[in-house]
Amino acid sequence: MIVHIVMFQFKEHDKKQNILKIKEMLETLPSKIEELKLMEVGIDFNGSERAYDMSLYSTFETRNALSVYANHPAHLEVLSFIKEVVETTKVVDYEK
Repeated sequence: MIVHIVMFQFKEHDKKQNILKIKEMLETLPSKIEELKLMEVGIDFNGSERAYDMSLYSTFETRNALSVYANHPAHLEVLSFIKEVVETTKVVDYEK
């Protein structure tokens, strides 16, 4: 199994609104992308200077399935908006 984790730090402009919108958009992807087996989207409540605003945890059967997800039109649509409203992202992919 492949685990894909992303952390997002949002731009300050309309931050709360954009966090909720991205969460909603991401949560529609499992019904649109067969290769996406599990997705959890979490919004930070900690607020510390080390914390990111949101995290994404998703799983895939294979590396190829992750690649299909990454290039799927539904994902690319969400990614396009993410690039507009997110300041920084960090990602890790690993095999479990």
